[in-house]
Amino acid sequence: MDGAMLARIGAVIFVAIVGTAAVLEMSREEKAPEPSPMRMVEAERDPLRDEQRRCQQLGEAAAQDAACLKVWAQTRDRFLGRPVPNEGR
Repeated sequence: MDGAMLARIGAVIFVAIVGTAAVLEMSREEKAPEPSPMRMVEAERDPLRDEQRRCQQLGEAAAQDAACLKVWAQTRDRFLGRPVPNEGR
């Protein structure tokens, strides 16, 4: 056998191995990942959040509502990390 014939046989064997690996990979069934059991945690009710929702439902009228203006100020302070002012003053 000459070198060219060995190269052709090697190439055919390589293509056959690659083709077999591709067919095996394509025919393999992938298992769907098992859903992890998640616990639903009951969050504490946030009165500020409830007031925000009430103001949201008021629409444009909330801009004139003193309680909504106070809620928005508290929300802004909470977001910016400012200390909460005492209510008893």
